[in-house]
Formats: sequence, structure tokens, C-alpha cells
Amino acid sequence: MKLNEALQHQTLIGDGAMGTLLYSYGIDHCFEELNLSHPEEVLNVHKAYVQAGADVIQTNTYGANYVKLQRYGLEDQVKEINSAAVKLAKQAADPETYVVGTLGGIRGIQKQAVSLDEIKRSFREQLYCLLFEKVDGLLLETYYDLDELLTVIEIARKETYLPIIAQVSMHEPGVLQDGTSLTGALKQLEDKGASVVGVNCRLGPYHMIQALEEVPLPEKAVLSAYPNASLPGFQDGRLVYSTEPGYFQKSAQALYEQGARLIGGCCGTTPEHIEAIAAKVKGKKPIEKKDVPVKQPEAIEVAERENRPPHLHELASEGRSIIVELDPPKRLNTDKFFEGAKALQEAGVDSVTLADNSLASPRISNSAMASIIQSKYGINPLVHIACRDRNLVGLQSHLMGLHTLGITEVLAVTGDPTKIGDFPGATSVYDLSSFDLIHYIKQLNKGISFSGKSLGQSTSFSVAAAFNPNVRNLNRAVKRLERKLSYGADYFISQPVFNQQQIIETYEATKHISAPIYIGIMPLTSLRNAEFLHNEVPGMSLSPDILERMENVNNDREKAQAEGIAIAKSLIDTALDLFNGIYLITPFLRYEMTVELTHYIQEKTKERQERKVTDGIHII
Repeated sequence: MKLNEALQHQTLIGDGAMGTLLYSYGIDHCFEELNLSHPEEVLNVHKAYVQAGADVIQTNTYGANYVKLQRYGLEDQVKEINSAAVKLAKQAADPETYVVGTLGGIRGIQKQAVSLDEIKRSFREQLYCLLFEKVDGLLLETYYDLDELLTVIEIARKETYLPIIAQVSMHEPGVLQDGTSLTGALKQLEDKGASVVGVNCRLGPYHMIQALEEVPLPEKAVLSAYPNASLPGFQDGRLVYSTEPGYFQKSAQALYEQGARLIGGCCGTTPEHIEAIAAKVKGKKPIEKKDVPVKQPEAIEVAERENRPPHLHELASEGRSIIVELDPPKRLNTDKFFEGAKALQEAGVDSVTLADNSLASPRISNSAMASIIQSKYGINPLVHIACRDRNLVGLQSHLMGLHTLGITEVLAVTGDPTKIGDFPGATSVYDLSSFDLIHYIKQLNKGISFSGKSLGQSTSFSVAAAFNPNVRNLNRAVKRLERKLSYGADYFISQPVFNQQQIIETYEATKHISAPIYIGIMPLTSLRNAEFLHNEVPGMSLSPDILERMENVNNDREKAQAEGIAIAKSLIDTALDLFNGIYLITPFLRYEMTVELTHYIQEKTKERQERKVTDGIHII
């Protein structure tokens, strides 16, 4: 009897975790490579599950694709590892056991870490290896990214008529990490051609049952469920799953009652768990009718702030806009910072931007300083958020805090690595890149958390992204800019530019971009400052002419500062003709320099407007 046919008439039992048992034997490296180096260990695991009552066993190939094997230097052994895995599973199977080839998901929370093109190439290679060995079906499991799973199902269905078991994984019961409901996701998988649709990993039986209670029986496919043994505990540096087989047996009955026709186990499950499931539901006639309570989708409140100033991307789209960076102090004396913030507010800047521990050196929390200048001086703060210092938990918490404080302008940056800062031995987190962070901030704007659950209210962040034109290949930098735009960036802020020709080239390279760009201008303060930026700061380059001008006034601080302002004004003259947004960077809290440049921009903008009016009168 074929696998598809068997699923129409009876409840089948899947196997449990492969990695859990191998890990318990003291093996903690690439489990898939063991198909070649320790085949007897893999074979024994398969046999244990068959003896426990598993009808469907999966090959030890969850991570046996090019992308994941590359981490171990095994990318050239994809064929050997997958072929050996199928042979071992078939060797352990009895005549009534089905062997399915497992292909695991690649993407996690970082969508941009691996492109869909890479995933397609890697998937096809592994798929062909498994099909060549004549498996009874395919198991696509532990897919957090729905786009990835839909993509690979389409590839697999074009290559084979074998049953395809497609299983998503959830961080939260009933919803995927992008906010798609489990019901909606399974329907999409069914429409793509999956024979079995279901859930595996991350959640234990309790939450998996809870999630399936809201899922109707599929019209063409059937349901599957492979829960973890439990939520994991952490003991002696190891993840430990502690659910008793008796509880798993009781849970298997509940999963069966929710319509699951293929029930197995994922992380933490053992042959004892599978034996318990088999004793309860193996061979039972499948549930054919199920009442699903009608659940109204939770309403997400749209956060509207009274008297909210226009977002910066709106200002720069409509006309001239000036923002000024004023870094929080490295010391606890804040007097000069607040003097500067007040002076910039009085000068009429649209926003004061605050870096997030730039150059990986600790400063007073930029969110704390932003909240104070907003409440005390009425300044619209733009808060930089670096991926370096916070994990996913911290990033979401931080953003929820900013929303609660009424801060709506953020700049998403990856962040300088800690090795260049004050604590080179500190950990750089980088759970997300700037691309991913942009994506997830925009997800918060839909009222959906990073894990996919509802927040009950939407945020209203305007998201800026960094743009560095100070590179040898400007076209490559523009490609990154375009990618950030596709991830949801509303506008861009450039690194400071110190060359008029470079400003023109930047405009020419980006004029097709619809989102506004704030071009960066930073006044120099001395020759030492200029040489440091030119020689030691990544992404900075000064022309010989500017270095010479600063050298000519090297021995006079006031003249050096005046020359730095003069250079900045000449750059501004060029920038004003090409960009609506001007981004001034305040050096060393010398806010009087950026105040002067702010007034200069305002005067020049007024002159240009008056000239346009005069020219218009002459035309008439």
C-alpha cells in the first residue's frame, strides 16, 4: 500500500528525534555526517523507532544540504551523505515501514541570511539525491519562513508525484513568525501540492494541540503533528526535555481528535514516546469531521499620536529638511549635550539624531536622552538602533519601549563590531542584520511581534536606513540601498561626504530611488581630526585638497574650525541643488558649528526660493 493510500484509511505513527538520541550517545557535531562515519549509530536509532511502532521513519538528512553542510566543510559530500542516509533507513525498515526523505528548512529569523536563489539550488541538489534512492515520500520540516516552504514545495512537486509532507514551525501557537495564521499557512501549502500539511518542532504537545484546535480539516491534504517533548529546560549547559511518555500518549489522543493522521515527535522525543503514541492511536480510523469554533481575528488598534510632527521621510519628500546628529555623552555630565539640543531646537532643525554607541564605545542610553529632549524641548528625536548590542528579545523590547515613549523615528543599523571599540572582548550579538531589523520594525507597524503574535496595537515607526557612498564601488552600495528599500526602509541617511564631485556622483547613482536621501555633512575641527577620519575610520575618505586646507591652518584652533565650516558650506552649496535632506553631524559636541551650518542652509534655501519666485515673474 502506498503512503498516500495508507493515510486515507488509518492513523500512522511517525518516528521521533534523531539528534536527541545521537546527542545522548555523546555525539555533538554534524549529525548528518554520521551516515558515513558512524552508520551503525544511525541505523540503531532507526531500528529503535521501528521497534517502537513507527510506520513512517525519516532519513537522517535534516541538514544534509549544501548550505548547512558548508558550515562543517562538507558541502562536497551532499550526494554521499544523502544516499547513505536513505540506505540506512531502508535497512532498518520492515516491509510495512515507509521511508521519507527529510529536507529541513534553512531560514530562521534572519530572512536575508540566505537568498531564495541559494535555497533553490541547495534544495534541488538534495532533492535529486533522495529521489534517486527511491524514497517513499518527502518530509519538509521545521520551516519558519513560509515563503521558503512554498518555494521548495513548488520545486518538489514539479519533480515527483510522491507524497510531500510539509510542516511549518511556530514561535507562538496558531501563528507563523510573519503573522500568517496557521490555518492560512496550511491552506497555502495544500494549494501548492502538499499531500500532508502540519506542524513540527518548537512547541510541546499542549501548545500544538491548542494551535490545531483552530485548524479545519484540509480539503485535499491530511494533517500531521510532530511536537517537541516539552519546552526545553537548561541544565549544566545543555537543553533538556523532560516530558514523560504517559503525558505524550494522552496528548497523542488529543492530536488525533484534532484530525492529525500522521503523528510523530520532534526535539526531545525518544522511542519511548513513540511507543506511547503507537499504543494509543496507531491504526485508528482517521477523524473525517471536525467542528472548528469561529474565532474573530483580534482587532489591532492603530496607534495615532495627537499632534505628531510629520515623519522625516515626509518632510524630505515635500521640501527642505535638516536633521542634526548629536551623540549622547560618554561621561555622565550632560549639561553640554542639553545645551546643544536646545540650541539646535531654537535653530529650527527638524530632528536631533542620537547614535547607538557609535564605534562600539559606551555612551549614555540614546533612548533615555531622546525621551528627555522630546519632553523638555519639544524636539523630534531620531534614535539609532544597532543590532550589535541586543538579541531578538532586547530589540523588540527596546522598540516597544520607544513606541511607549512616543518616539517614532528610528534608524536601523547593523552597528560597528565590538572589537573596534572600548571593549574588544565584548560579544557582538547580531541576531539580526540591518535588513532584517528594518523588516521586523515594519512588522511591528502592522501590530505583529517578531514571533508573529499580535501586539494588540500597531507601532508607527518611520524607518531610516544607513547609506555609505564612501566606497570604491558606488553601484554596489546603491544595490544595498535598493535591498533595504525592498525590506521596508522609508528613507536613507548617508555617511558624511567630503567631496563635491562625490555628492554629484552620489546623486546620479541614486536619482532613480524614490525614497528621500539625507546627504551627510560633517564639519572638520582640525588636521588631526581630518587625518583620523581619512586614515582610520572605515568608509571615510577625504580629498588631498581638503587635507591641505586643514594643514594650512593646523596651528590655530579657531582658524581650523572656521576652515572646517567653510569646507562644509561649500559641500552644502552642492548638496542643496541635488538633495532635499541635509544631515549634519556634530563633531565632539561642538553644536555651535552645526547651529551655524543650519542657519546657512536656511538662508541659502530662502535665497533659492526667492530666486525661483523672481525668475517666475520675469517669465511672466
